[in-house]
Amino acid sequence: MTRLFALFAACLLGLPPAFAQSPMGAEEFDAYTRGKTFYFGANGAPYGAEEYLDDRRVRWSFLDGKCQDGHWYEEDGLICFVYENKPDPQCWSFRRGTSGLIAQFRNDAAEATLYEVETSDEPLMCLGPEIGV
Repeated sequence: MTRLFALFAACLLGLPPAFAQSPMGAEEFDAYTRGKTFYFGANGAPYGAEEYLDDRRVRWSFLDGKCQDGHWYEEDGLICFVYENKPDPQCWSFRRGTSGLIAQFRNDAAEATLYEVETSDEPLMCLGPEIGV
């Protein structure tokens, strides 16, 4: 709970970095993310977290304890994600800014830019399946 509070505080105080490098390709993205859990913010608020596993597998959560498993691949210079309950690819342009990753959603220009708030070596916390009435 303390980590979640710290994440919210960091999002409220932090702004996405202004400086960013060129877009990351698959090899650079995999080397930067594999084995870590990234917490992302958007517009000064917490947005979600993603755990990057071996073999380009991922686990995403909107920080509500519900997780979606999926995988990623590179297409046309973008990093695209497909999740178990969302088969349409979600493609992003990732760059390294002065404070970490910056992700720009490419499927819909109106979507917010995400930025790295925190990185952890700990797995993403996912609640078990809902059981009962």
